[in-house]
Amino acid sequence: MFAPPSPKRGVTLVPTSISARALFSAEGNHRSHLGSAGDVSGWQIPSWDLTIPVSVDRSTHSEPAFRKELISTLGRQSASGLQRQPDPRARSPKPEAGSRSPEPDSARMFAPFPKLFMNASGDPFHVEAAIERAWTLPATLYTDPSVFEAEKEKIFSRTWQVVGHAGQVANAGDYFTTELVGEPLLVVRGTDGRLRGFYNVCRHRAGPPASGCGSRKLFRCGYHGWTYGLDGSLISATKIEGVEEFRPEEFALIPIRIAEWFNLVFVNLDPQAQPLLDSFGELSMQAEKFPFTSMKLFERRTYDVKCNWKTYVDNYLEGYHLPSVHPGLNRELDYNAYVVEPHMPRLDGPGQPKRFSGYVRQFSPIRGAQPGDATPRRYQEASGDLTTDYFWIFPNWMLNCYPDNVSLNIVLPVEPERTLAIFEWYLAEKDHSAPAAKASVGFSDQIQIEDAAICEAVQKNLRSRSYSRGRFSVQQEKGVHAFHRMYAEVMQER
Repeated sequence: MFAPPSPKRGVTLVPTSISARALFSAEGNHRSHLGSAGDVSGWQIPSWDLTIPVSVDRSTHSEPAFRKELISTLGRQSASGLQRQPDPRARSPKPEAGSRSPEPDSARMFAPFPKLFMNASGDPFHVEAAIERAWTLPATLYTDPSVFEAEKEKIFSRTWQVVGHAGQVANAGDYFTTELVGEPLLVVRGTDGRLRGFYNVCRHRAGPPASGCGSRKLFRCGYHGWTYGLDGSLISATKIEGVEEFRPEEFALIPIRIAEWFNLVFVNLDPQAQPLLDSFGELSMQAEKFPFTSMKLFERRTYDVKCNWKTYVDNYLEGYHLPSVHPGLNRELDYNAYVVEPHMPRLDGPGQPKRFSGYVRQFSPIRGAQPGDATPRRYQEASGDLTTDYFWIFPNWMLNCYPDNVSLNIVLPVEPERTLAIFEWYLAEKDHSAPAAKASVGFSDQIQIEDAAICEAVQKNLRSRSYSRGRFSVQQEKGVHAFHRMYAEVMQER
C-alpha cells in the first residue's frame, strides 16, 4: 500500500459530515479535527505517501469503526506535515452581527489531540500479549483525571490493599483507623482474638465511631453517641425511643474483607474478592524464605512524589535504569544476571475467577568483595547463592527482600499526578541499634531520592505533545509489560 517516500507527493483525505471528532493518529503524533455536523473539509497530508488517494466518509461509520478504518488505511507514519486545505465545496459561515472573527483554521482545527494513541481496535487499553509487538500504555492514562477516578473504582476498590501491621492490633481492643480511596475504615482486634474491619461510619447519621488508634472496649460515635462493640454490633442508640420498627441488629457497622499475611494487615472493599492467600499464587512460597515475620519495624518514611502512581510502578518494575539512575545499587548487584519474572493472573476456566491476581518477581545475585574495590561493599562475604529479591504485587505494593532486612513499599495515589510512596524498614530487633541498620535505611533512602527525581522528570515529559506511547525492551522490561497487561485487563472489566 505504501510507496517510496516522496516530498512531492501527497494524499487528500476527505472526512464528511463530521459530527464530533475525526482522529488522525500515528506513532508519537496526533491531530484531531473538531467540526459540526455537515462540515466538509479537505486534508492534505504531504508526509504520508500512499499509492492511492484515501477517502473515508464519517457519516457511514460509528466512531470506533471510523477510527479503525481511518488508522488502518493511513498506517503508522509520520504526521508532521499534516495541514488543512480549504475544500471548494465547503461554504464559509457568515459571522453573526457583533461576533468576533473566527480563529484561524490552523488554531481552530488543529489543536493537538491529547496524546491518546488509539490502536486499530479503537481501544486505548489494548496491550499485546507478545512483548515483541506490544506498545506501552498511552501517556494520557497517566494524566487524565477521569482515568484516575475510574482506577479508584476498578482497581483500588477491588484489590487487596496493605493498610497496617499486625503489631498495631496485637491485643484484644487494639484498633486503628485509616482510609482507602476516600473510604474511612476501622480495623480492630476483638475479644475473641479475631481481626475485623469495618467502614468507620456510624449507621445513624454518618458520624465517626472511632478516630486515630489505641485500645478500646467499645466505640462511641463522636456525633450523637451511638455505641458499638468490638464486633461492630450496635450496643446503644441514644434518644431513639419512639422510632417505629427500629431493629438494632440492622444498624451494626458495615464489615469489610480483612486478612493477615507476613504480619501485614490487608483489606478489600469488594465483598466478592477471592481470599487473600488464594490471590498470591507462588508469592507466599517465594517470599517466605526471608525471615520477615521475625523482624520489627525500624523506621517509616513517606515520600511525596509529583507523578502518577503508574509512573512510579513502571520505574520499579525494571532494572534497565540501574546503571544510569542508581550507580550505588548497581555496584552491589550483578546487573548482567538481573532476572525479571512476571507471574500473570491465570483463570480456572471460561467465566471462572482468576486463580491469583498477578505479581512480578525481580532478583539478582549480590556481589561480594571484588578485586580492586576501593571501598567495602554492603555484603562483603556474599556467596553465589545470596540474592536480593524484589516483589511487586498488583497493583501498588512491594516487598524488597535483602539478606538482613526487608522493606515494604506502598504506593498511594493521591491525585492524577501526585503519589505518596510509603517505605517501612524491618530488621531483626537485635540489629536496631547497630550502625548497619541506619546504613541500610540510608542506602534505601538514596535509591528512593534517585527514583523520585527520574519519575518526576518522566511525568513532566508524558505531557509533551511529542510523546504518546513507546515500545518495550524485550530483555529488560518484561515486568513493565506484565503490569500494563494486568492494568489494561482490569480497566476493561465491567
